[in-house]
Amino acid sequence: AGWLLTSCASPSPALYTLEAPPGPVRRGGPRIIELRGIGLARYLERSQIVRSSENYRLDVLPNDWWGEPLDAMIGRTLARALTQRLPGSTVYLENGAISAEPDATVQVNVQRLDQDASGAVRLIGQFAIVRHASDTRGVSIEVPVQGAGTSALVGAMSAAIGELADRICAALAVA
Repeated sequence: AGWLLTSCASPSPALYTLEAPPGPVRRGGPRIIELRGIGLARYLERSQIVRSSENYRLDVLPNDWWGEPLDAMIGRTLARALTQRLPGSTVYLENGAISAEPDATVQVNVQRLDQDASGAVRLIGQFAIVRHASDTRGVSIEVPVQGAGTSALVGAMSAAIGELADRICAALAVA
């Protein structure tokens, strides 16, 4: 009797990354800003992209993965967005290779970043700006998904991170 050998290997996953779109430039922000590590809801801490958390169920895209841990990717993307929006400020990540005495520290928690029942991406979280006293704000951002597929979903998630950066910049520039 002969043995038939077959391969059960699944295809390589498609890898995705966030990229916040450019936003409005603001003047008057703190000179040095430290962005702390991003607090992330545990259900988002996975390689696979979570499409939705509606109706008590996680809808995970099995072969569409993040290119790096999502908390690190959001932090990197947000730091780049803040740098673009606040050209007079230096923004660095808390866990990066450099550090300086910050004039302001930004802390972010992301409780939700996925599609809601209407098909829009919903980002829910909080951010705090710490100077001499804390300034903490809740955020709820909704971005329509333009098109079908994972690229459109990730594009809307990127736009949500960009809008979060806009709101943080507005709060930083108020000082």
